[in-house]
Amino acid sequence: MSILETSKKVIENVTGFARPRKQAVAGFVRQRKSNEFWFKDDGLVPNHPAWPLVVYRGAVELPEGLDPAAVMEVLFDANGWGDSWRNGIHDYVHYHSQIHEVLGIARGNAEVRFGGKKGRTLSLKAGDVAVLPAGTGHQCLSASDDFLVVGAYPPFGTYDECRSKDQHSDALATIPKVGRPRKDPAYGSQGPLLKSWKR
Repeated sequence: MSILETSKKVIENVTGFARPRKQAVAGFVRQRKSNEFWFKDDGLVPNHPAWPLVVYRGAVELPEGLDPAAVMEVLFDANGWGDSWRNGIHDYVHYHSQIHEVLGIARGNAEVRFGGKKGRTLSLKAGDVAVLPAGTGHQCLSASDDFLVVGAYPPFGTYDECRSKDQHSDALATIPKVGRPRKDPAYGSQGPLLKSWKR
């Protein structure tokens, strides 16, 4: 996270400036169809054996006068996805084998490849939300200068970053053990994610 974004986050948390109230943030969510993408194990990136990447296009309205990163943070936190960060997406292929991740695009746009080298490249822009089940490869291929992402995690699991073949066999064992979240990070307890990620 850049020093500027770190400072903004601290100031917003302390003062509430440019940060929406938790009760108001549900009003910024637009009902959107879930776009689902399944990926196979490519030998480096396992991907998830049963659950798809879920992308909501234009799911979050980012009103003027509010920090768009704070809107994403408050929304995710209201739905039980915390430990948020602000940054970009790494420019190398990586995945998390012990936790799911949500990426909310706060500013700008980017071309992001999901699923590893044999995966799919998606164009993401401000207001989009991508929910990655454990094991899903992701890599930023290009981005606008103002590109900013808010990432967050469900309340269980352990953050790890996998990027080598040496980690592949262990990841195959841990990925299916990461439990299904209780809430969709954008839509809460009735969100489409819970239908896509069946028990």
